[in-house]
Amino acid sequence: MPDPRSGPVRSLVTRLAIAVFALGATTLIVFFGRDGYLDNNGAGEISLLDALYYATVSLSTTGYGDIVPVSPMARSINIAVITPLRVLFLIVLVGTTVELLTERSRQSFRIQRWRSRVREHIVVVGYGTKGRAAVETLLGDDVDPGKIVVVDTDRARLDVASGLGLVTVSGNATRSAVLRIAGVQLATTLVVALDRDDTAVLVTLTARELSKSISIVAAVREAENVHLLRQSGASSVIVSDETAGRLLGVATRSPAVVEVVEDLLTPDAGFAISQRQVEPTEVGGSPRHLPDIVLGVVRGEQLHRVDSAAVDALERGDQLLYVRKATPPDEE
Repeated sequence: MPDPRSGPVRSLVTRLAIAVFALGATTLIVFFGRDGYLDNNGAGEISLLDALYYATVSLSTTGYGDIVPVSPMARSINIAVITPLRVLFLIVLVGTTVELLTERSRQSFRIQRWRSRVREHIVVVGYGTKGRAAVETLLGDDVDPGKIVVVDTDRARLDVASGLGLVTVSGNATRSAVLRIAGVQLATTLVVALDRDDTAVLVTLTARELSKSISIVAAVREAENVHLLRQSGASSVIVSDETAGRLLGVATRSPAVVEVVEDLLTPDAGFAISQRQVEPTEVGGSPRHLPDIVLGVVRGEQLHRVDSAAVDALERGDQLLYVRKATPPDEE
């Protein structure tokens, strides 16, 4: 799960820098004011190494007492400067130790609390070009950002997703533990938007093992891998490279067709393809006679074209694929 604070490495380096600053400042203060200190071992004048030694044992509260401030000035500086540095050093030391000890427990608690609340969400594996486009489409269809979980190994991508209000999980989605954290077993849909087909197959296999009912939508680059995704448990497979190639071919002769397709696939403006349940008043009628532009009818789990004789009369429970007018965000 993402942490809104800075990363662990940066946090550790920052705290180490503060500790080193406190140690270095104390060493210099003692060294330049060495005339006010007494070495009980009779070593004579306090050297830079002696000052570093005193700073170390003093800030760590070890305090062997072999080097002590004896002059009023040295004791005043100890009270006004070195003691606050000692407190700062201890805060950094204790704070880092406590955080390292409690981080795992806190992370587990946050994960359990989130998993206890989330149900029927959408998991998107991969937040590259395809994953971002899928999320933008979902948000354009008014899906709650809190219901979208993004899984990726790239921290920069996860930060972008977090900025949109999405829930993010850092990890390799081929591991069942990562998918469990994302709540795949409780999700309605899994979107696999990875760049490698072999990884997409492995993620699909792992997800299907965790949930028999989840709908898995996967993208592949090569058409020859479609059957592998379907055998792995994918409900729907999209061949990204072939789809783009078809649009390129159509654009050479009918560029306006490509614009219409793009418009239909963009949910936040113009027209968009949507799916809805058949209303009671529409049961028994033909989908071709409805006010909406109906493209197909989903009956059970099978899609029928609008001109198919099997769906000439609509039945209760059918779903319509139709063209709707999308409302731009500034008009809502």
